[in-house]
Amino acid sequence: MLNRNSYFVREHVGVLKLSDTFDILDPETQAPIGIAKEKPGGLMHVLRFLFNKRMLPTKVHVYEGSDPNDEGKRVFTIDRGFTLFRSQVNVRDARGELVGWFKSKLLSLGGAFRVFSANGQEVALVQGDWKGWNFRFLDAAQNVLGTVTKKWAGIGKELFTSADNYMISLHGEPNEMLAMLLLAAGLAIDTVYKEK
Repeated sequence: MLNRNSYFVREHVGVLKLSDTFDILDPETQAPIGIAKEKPGGLMHVLRFLFNKRMLPTKVHVYEGSDPNDEGKRVFTIDRGFTLFRSQVNVRDARGELVGWFKSKLLSLGGAFRVFSANGQEVALVQGDWKGWNFRFLDAAQNVLGTVTKKWAGIGKELFTSADNYMISLHGEPNEMLAMLLLAAGLAIDTVYKEK
């Protein structure tokens, strides 16, 4: 799943949903290649009725194929703890080992994350445009490694739901680690900046 240069991520629509599910599709054929399922835990489901969902801890597991219950097909997980102003989103591989993490910037017009390696070294930046629809994944020299672009989903979906669609593209040769971080960045953008 991580040996690709492009992904289309489609969030499921739901009324009063307490957790999110995302289909990960081939952008050309729309064939499913993976699924991401948010699993925040029992108490967090209850707290989502009382508090803003973006402030509460969550976990999103990404699986190859279409079965979010097949732990043997888990590719990676992102998790976020309690947050007030700045979110930290950890990226863990299939074994649960920390690969890296994102830290949201306090003041950013369209949204931004600093990207850190597992040992805490800043390695990249995810920077949004002024409207928060187009994000660039930049290395330390400001070279574009990839993009996350929010796609228009139609007036009904845009006005009445928080479900979003994203096109995720890597520049250059396929790279599994970069693909993992860029997919994680797309999911983190949605959970940190877009959810209500």
